[in-house]
Amino acid sequence: MRLPDDDIEPTFQINIVPMIDVIFAILTFFIMSSLYLTRSTGLPVTLPKATTAESQAQSRIAVTIDRQGQIALNRQPARLEDLPSRVQALMGNNQAALVIVSADTSVDYGRVVATMDRLRMIPGVKLAIAAQKP
Repeated sequence: MRLPDDDIEPTFQINIVPMIDVIFAILTFFIMSSLYLTRSTGLPVTLPKATTAESQAQSRIAVTIDRQGQIALNRQPARLEDLPSRVQALMGNNQAALVIVSADTSVDYGRVVATMDRLRMIPGVKLAIAAQKP
């Protein structure tokens, strides 16, 4: 004898809740990792605007002159007198290095020139001045 329940075929269900959890975990990973893709090596300053500004390859040596005229080398405070020796130490065995000078718009022009003059004394250093496109 057959019972009426035997004729009903079982319905298959696909549970998508675990798949949604995995997708959100992957999405979170990509969002978090993309935050670290941009690397800022200088301190926050208001850069001057220049229509001919060009992007340079990412450099590991950044010299920043803030609004008060304080110098920082890769976000670490530095004195003008110590700048050449510290940059040479960062260069290591490299024959050439690109040093990007970022100066706030309110910094005295003489302070920027004095900093760049000290950097030009280092053999193999190429200087770049940071600017923003308007």
